[in-house]
Amino acid sequence: MAGITDQPFRELCCRLGAGLAVSEMVSSNPKVWNTEKSKLRMIHSEDAGIRSVQISGSCPDELAYAAQINRDSGAQIIDINMGCPAKKVNKKLAGSALLKDPAQVEQIVKTVVDAVDIPVTLKIRTGWCENSRNGVEIAKIAQDNGIVSLAVHGRTRNDFYKGHAEYDTIKAIKKAVSIPVVANGDITSVEKAEHVLNYTQADAIMIGRGAQGRPWIFREINHFLTTGIKLPTPSVNEVRSILIGHVKDLHRFYGDYMGVRIARKHVSWYIQSLALAGGFFTEQFADDQGKIFRASFNGLSSSSDQLEALNLCFDQ
Repeated sequence: MAGITDQPFRELCCRLGAGLAVSEMVSSNPKVWNTEKSKLRMIHSEDAGIRSVQISGSCPDELAYAAQINRDSGAQIIDINMGCPAKKVNKKLAGSALLKDPAQVEQIVKTVVDAVDIPVTLKIRTGWCENSRNGVEIAKIAQDNGIVSLAVHGRTRNDFYKGHAEYDTIKAIKKAVSIPVVANGDITSVEKAEHVLNYTQADAIMIGRGAQGRPWIFREINHFLTTGIKLPTPSVNEVRSILIGHVKDLHRFYGDYMGVRIARKHVSWYIQSLALAGGFFTEQFADDQGKIFRASFNGLSSSSDQLEALNLCFDQ
């Protein structure tokens, strides 16, 4: 999730129960590696837990080289992206556009696996469109060419994020291969996590958008799957500590200018998530004052002003 799963967010998710946090998608094109954005995305040595780095591209040799460079920078797992539905990625025949060309998928997988001495995993969608849902074929190619684990988002590329994820294809993929399969898509509650695991028989679940503004979802799911009991909603004081700590980490990692701007979207997700959860804010705050707060917060241009506004929000 480029622009979201940066090092501060990955650290937070791991601390709150995620078993593995994959890096932001890194382009395999060396020409863009010297930008400040790419340099920050290629810092792996200080990551908590297992360091998995996702690379994206369409040229097998470039992807292999990117895998080697990221391995040398501290990556312990290389994850190949064949699931991104973004137009700017797909027009370069990368991301989920690769699902239209199984032969190219095979060449990429084989080349990257041969290039590094660390595990290589793959992230896909169920296919390019409803009429070409070839997830099972791609999964078999992946397994036959050395991929050690496969994550599957339950939508085609043409679905983007619309409608509901479907899990029948993930279930079929799990039956067709012996490597671990990770189910992904619309997992936003402990009940949904349990349902998806039981229905697909997947080995694990992956959560993306469901963790935006609610990184404690990993802790909640772990506890529920282990005990069958729901954890209580985190207290206001704990949410305050998590949110403000996250914002401070963003300021530290990116510096005052970029940190302030990147913090805006995360804070908006937290406020929206808490409003939907209920119990944190009055109904009026959730509907009206929440919108006013987000608009005001997005106009702030210094880290100290952001922290002051957040503390005032929780004080009230």
